[in-house]
Amino acid sequence: MLSPTAFIHPSSIVDTGAVVGEGTRIWHYCHLMPGAVVGSNCTIGQNVYIDNNVIIGNGVKVQNNVSLYNSVSLADEVFIGPSVVFTNVINPRAFIERKQEFRPTLVGRGASIGANATIICGVSIGEYAMVGAGAVVTRDVPPYALVMGNPARVVGKVDREGNTVRE
Repeated sequence: MLSPTAFIHPSSIVDTGAVVGEGTRIWHYCHLMPGAVVGSNCTIGQNVYIDNNVIIGNGVKVQNNVSLYNSVSLADEVFIGPSVVFTNVINPRAFIERKQEFRPTLVGRGASIGANATIICGVSIGEYAMVGAGAVVTRDVPPYALVMGNPARVVGKVDREGNTVRE
């Protein structure tokens, strides 16, 4: 179901069964699978793949070159930077199908994930948390935490607007 107020660039493919909310903009070379759900007033950048069973809330911004695989959920007002990587299986092998083992990944309201970060499946990123560019998130991130590094570690706190705060 596509909202009549959504903009979908002609080079993008939105499969029958995908849901796109009102005011959402989907740019060049994107692909939404039949079970994808994208909320209202979202911006989906160039070359974004949104798989079945992916839920994107309202007001979300997904930058260029991101693949949101099966079982990723983004709450309202989430920011996903360019080339962020999400996984959905913890131990993939080309010769073993593990679709029954997908681990859900949850990104809380207002959280931001910086460019080129990698989010290992099965983690939750708390509301308004901030993941630094290039970080590798291997475990849950608390709300309002600032995490950086490989593996990502809490290095501080941020407020709702993303400013670092002293504890």
